[in-house]
Parts: sequence; C-alpha cells; structure tokens
Amino acid sequence: MSENTLKLYTFPLSGHAHRAELALSLLGVPYEAIVVDLAGGEQRSDWFKKLNPEGKVPVLVDGDVVVSESTAILTYLAQKFDDGTWLPKGAQAAATVEKWFARATSSLATGPAAARLITIFGAGFDPIITAEKAHAFLALLDAELEGRDYLVGDHATFADVAIYSYTAHAPEGHVSLENYANILRWIAAIEALPGFVGMPKTDVSAAA
Repeated sequence: MSENTLKLYTFPLSGHAHRAELALSLLGVPYEAIVVDLAGGEQRSDWFKKLNPEGKVPVLVDGDVVVSESTAILTYLAQKFDDGTWLPKGAQAAATVEKWFARATSSLATGPAAARLITIFGAGFDPIITAEKAHAFLALLDAELEGRDYLVGDHATFADVAIYSYTAHAPEGHVSLENYANILRWIAAIEALPGFVGMPKTDVSAAA
C-alpha cells in the first residue's frame, strides 16, 4: 500500500466499523484495513489510544488526519471524496441525514445493536428491555420506509449506510425482521448497490 493510502482500524464483527468499510467501498476509495484485536485488548494499548483515547473502532487515518466515531468518518469521507451524492448538500436533505446519524448512535445503538451485543459478546443489558427497544426502533424505521426506497431522497445516501449494518444483522440479537416488509425490501436494495460489501454473519442459533 502507498503511504498516502487511507488506513482504517477496524474489527470484522463491529457494525460501527462496517459503516466505514461500506462507505469506503461504495465510494471506490482504496484503503488499508488494519484489524484491531479487541478480544486481546489491543484497543486499550498505548499505541491505539493515541489514535482514539476512547479505545474504540473504527478509526480512519488519512495522512496526519485522524477521525474516530463512525458517523464522523462518513462525514469526512463524503466531504473529501464525494460530490454531494452520499451526503446531500440541500438543507432539508442534509438535516434528514443528520437525523439518521443521530438515531444510529441512539435508538439503533440501544436497540438492535445492543441486542446483538448480548448474544455475540455477552453484554450485560436486560434482554427483554433491549428487545423492546429494538422492535420500537424497527417499527419506526419500517414506517418511515413506507413508499420509499431509501431514507433520504430518491437514491441511497450515507443515512442508509449508517443504519444498515446493525439493522440487517438484528436477527443475530434474536430480533426478527420478518414482520418488517419495508425494512427487508430496503435491505435488499442496499445490498444490490454497486460496491456493496457485507459484514460477516454470526451463527447465534445455539444461544437462543
């Protein structure tokens, strides 16, 4: 890889990291993926905390620029490599993208993402409350997708990228998508985009 190639510090099962990987792939931007050994505690190492004091992936390094937090990385990539397609410039469209970015770090994170953390990583959240939060978010998302192909405007944006990973993998947290027809249709549309890359699926059937 060239010294000028972007570096993305990532972890295969992180939906946050997958957002950045998916964005880079959709943009066609070359990068070097550097897997951080979360199970081994590498995120708490001195060298990694110099990149992100919070000890979390993903982290994007572009020369002297270091960007953490997945939605901030999406914004950075769009500002640097996009023409306004993935992060619309219009006031209303831009505000709607930001709304979904906020939901990605709030109701999506405390619902479907948290449910998946319980089954895959043994997180200590209350499974009943977390499942209720997950379905509340999915009901909202399904309703907002009624009659629409994407979350903002008539084409895919980084709003879709921010919401996709943990939504598509909600069943890994024992949160079924079968009653959300609009979400299933939307997931299929995202997965059909040129440049789409998926996140590895985890078999949690034994943890039911």
